[in-house]
Amino acid sequence: MEQARVAPEPRTRVWVPAQAGPAMPHGESVVHELATPDAGAPAEATGATAPPPARQPVRRPQPQRHSVRGQVLAALRHALVGGELTPGQVYSAPALAERYGVSATPVREAMQQLAGEGAVEVVPNRGFRVAERSSRELAELAEVRAMLEVPAVVRLAGALPAERWEELRPLAAAGVAAAAHGDRVGYAEADHAFHHALLALTGNRQLVQVTDDLLRRTQRPAGGSRLRTAELLADASEHTALLDALIAGECAVAERIAREHLSAARHPH
Repeated sequence: MEQARVAPEPRTRVWVPAQAGPAMPHGESVVHELATPDAGAPAEATGATAPPPARQPVRRPQPQRHSVRGQVLAALRHALVGGELTPGQVYSAPALAERYGVSATPVREAMQQLAGEGAVEVVPNRGFRVAERSSRELAELAEVRAMLEVPAVVRLAGALPAERWEELRPLAAAGVAAAAHGDRVGYAEADHAFHHALLALTGNRQLVQVTDDLLRRTQRPAGGSRLRTAELLADASEHTALLDALIAGECAVAERIAREHLSAARHPH
């Protein structure tokens, strides 16, 4: 009696996500061949189902140029605040591109934006000169900031509950920590974050945008001068004092602190 033939075990293809590694730097998913059904055996005899159509590996999109420009812009702002780029000095786009390991195009685009903010000046056929802020310019910027921010704080003082002000406490603490370490760049970032969040409570996006721009302009070193650690710490402590007054409902005290905090004498950074 002839022994019946046993059909080979069916083998199918499955879609398995691959782990990131040298060959797959972005962790793309690939099709792995686990088994192949007998070509001569019908699907009914083997119990196999028809394999799904092959899918192409999913590839992560490359970073867009605008994201590179954004990273360069942030790096240049840090360099300006930290004094790495000296006021009055001219820097070429190719030289800065080499420093940051990018092409010259995103550097030029970032520098053009900084020129629009008044941080640098375009020097034809040479590059960009870091702007030097005079005492008068800083005083004028501080006056405009006070005209916008102080009334906004006064309006919010009687409209928001204490818990909303408490939400800003971590931002104030971050500024104090950076100032205590003499971290001028870190304090500039914390100061910006605090004022941005404070004015965002008004719900007025135009106000936030305008005051963001004004704050960036005041954060340029004036003639290369720097604030000492004690001055940074005093400036940062006013954020905490302002929150304490707002939480306590002391509107007059909050207004005085906000006005002093935005004065030109205390804000040359």
